[in-house]
Amino acid sequence: MGPTLINGLPAHILLVHVVVVLVPLTALALVACVIWTSWLARLGLVLPVLALVTLVSVPLTTHAGEWLEHHEGDDPLVRKHAELGDGLLPWVLGLFVVTVAVWWLGRRSRIAAAAAEPEQGRNTVTTFALPVRIAAIALSVVFAAGSVVQVYRIGDSGAKAAWHDGFSAKPVSHHH
Repeated sequence: MGPTLINGLPAHILLVHVVVVLVPLTALALVACVIWTSWLARLGLVLPVLALVTLVSVPLTTHAGEWLEHHEGDDPLVRKHAELGDGLLPWVLGLFVVTVAVWWLGRRSRIAAAAAEPEQGRNTVTTFALPVRIAAIALSVVFAAGSVVQVYRIGDSGAKAAWHDGFSAKPVSHHH
């Protein structure tokens, strides 16, 4: 499905940084765009493309993580990390769906407003009917928060799996 090694290193340890950056960035962009709809017009197609890249990065990272899990010893911390990792895709899929819906509704709103007042053209502010806006804000906040919290939980468990017993609590003397 994707790379398992990059330059001789397990791809998971590199790809995870993409997920750690893109999931919160996408969540923040979505919430900002649904609250301040003028941002939606400014970002345009960048918003759903960002959400798509974020969505694709999750199974690539998970696949690379499963490969790495099969090349590690049997460790309960690694198993817990893998189980948490499997739980991210539904959150990010929801984030993607809501992002595309918000973008599409915003685009339709701007097109309709521009048709009604052609002299304003592309500067038309996106407006949603109040029930749609409330639903969009609620869904955006739920999937944004869920995605970010899940990324945190996965990252925390991954750090514990990678670093438990991997360092000394006291400084190590390196006298030569």
